[in-house]
Amino acid sequence: MVIHYKCPNCGSDMAFDAESGKLSCRSCGREDNIEEFSDEFIETVFEEDEAKEYECNNCGAVIVTDADTTATTCSFCGAAVVLADRVSGILAPSLVIPFTISKQEAEEAFRKWCRKGLLTPRGFMSADRIKKITGLYVPFWLYDLKNEAEVQAIGTKVRRYTRGDYIYTVTKYYDIYRDLRIDFSRVPADASEKMDDELMDKLEPYHYNELKDFKTPYLAGYIAEKYNYDAQELLPRVKEKLSKPIDDFIRSTIRGYHSVQYKEKHIRTTKTRSLYTLLPVWMVYYDYNHSEYIFAMNGQTGKVVGKPPLSKGKIAAWFGGIAAGSFMIMKIISFILTGGVF
Repeated sequence: MVIHYKCPNCGSDMAFDAESGKLSCRSCGREDNIEEFSDEFIETVFEEDEAKEYECNNCGAVIVTDADTTATTCSFCGAAVVLADRVSGILAPSLVIPFTISKQEAEEAFRKWCRKGLLTPRGFMSADRIKKITGLYVPFWLYDLKNEAEVQAIGTKVRRYTRGDYIYTVTKYYDIYRDLRIDFSRVPADASEKMDDELMDKLEPYHYNELKDFKTPYLAGYIAEKYNYDAQELLPRVKEKLSKPIDDFIRSTIRGYHSVQYKEKHIRTTKTRSLYTLLPVWMVYYDYNHSEYIFAMNGQTGKVVGKPPLSKGKIAAWFGGIAAGSFMIMKIISFILTGGVF
């Protein structure tokens, strides 16, 4: 089923506007609140199966999509469409964070980010080779997790003192036991096999206080993907992701010892809730020196992540500057200590 949102004024297609947070008509400028948009102006076309081809009821063109796509635009007329059969039933998201950064704002933010690259080539810093910027809703699972940690360890306290010509060292050993409850809320994990997990993790944090109940109009005008992995399949990766924060918390409860050696550490993690959520990402495709570089931008905060090219000349100059500075410092110290001359 293909969904079009039609403008009540002029009949043109409407799309979600990141700046206003409303459905917006690019023809006449009308804006409507998503919660109040009448079903009367929602046009749908039903398909018989899960085919990858849909018909745009705006111009009649065939919309060919990837099997995982849930929202896109018609390549011929530019109409924003939502493939509703792919965001319904078990595929229906529970929550969404709408885009708050427009495409124009995303492009400007990326240009500013490029200019900050102290070790990137000068040609890259000009940011004039942006090939494409795509607004994408990436499927995530948000987890609420209960962790029970039981720890046994041995801690040592060392005291040294001098008596006469002898230095004495006294080491005392202590049994340490901790039984802890560590809860985490809204831990994200991207559920798309196409997206780079490391890149998506670096986009955090999102402001989860701005989560909204999912409604299909938020997708209008953007590309959206459905999940490839369910919540149970991603749970091992989420547990691994939390291993360091849990270890850090355990260590924070064991203080005042010179050394701590763990004897046993048992951590039981229970998933209390998982919510299928769509999070906004601007994907930036950048051409430089006959290569394409891909960057991701948090569509809510503007944070940019990715690996830009590095300038060998700038790196050499940077290390050369450090070496020269270190040499001068050593000469000054030598001059002070020896009373000599340069």
